[in-house]
Amino acid sequence: MRFEEQLLMDLKAEMTARNERSRRIGRRLLAGAAVAGLAAVAAVAVPLLSGPEPAYAVSKNPNGTLTVELKEFRDSDQLEQDLKNLGVTADVTYLKPYTKCQDGRGALVGGGYDTPEEWRESVHYKVARPANKAFVIDPRQVGKGQTVLLEFTENPDGPYKSQLKAEVIEGSVKPCVPEHDPTQVG
Repeated sequence: MRFEEQLLMDLKAEMTARNERSRRIGRRLLAGAAVAGLAAVAAVAVPLLSGPEPAYAVSKNPNGTLTVELKEFRDSDQLEQDLKNLGVTADVTYLKPYTKCQDGRGALVGGGYDTPEEWRESVHYKVARPANKAFVIDPRQVGKGQTVLLEFTENPDGPYKSQLKAEVIEGSVKPCVPEHDPTQVG
């Protein structure tokens, strides 16, 4: 792990700790913690400008959700670790265009879904939602012993940079075996 990555992880941990303390202290101190947090981010961001740009950014939202902005399809292991540090066990896979992971990587929480209505009511729909050039993970949708599968497929021909598939698995997760995805053009 590079020094800059470790420094960024330490900063994220400190910011998370500050946010937890701020909630306990009250709303008045929250504004002060935010100002202090911005100063800390600015102090770290300047040295990071000289190195390569991070592949992603993870931030914790006031409502407890996490926003992940992907800039490049790399460093999936580090993204998994950063999410774990924030309380979410995840399996992140980046796939080439026109591919997907084989189905059956684990037992779907709630038994899965067969209809669009079942999908919209499922934990799989609620756990990760697109948001502008990012996506939002809701840790409350992931129970103990569960893993969020996040599969990103590059989409060079579509209006979006990537396609996200998110599911919640109970227990162990099998590795991704890429295969052609007939639902994608190409």
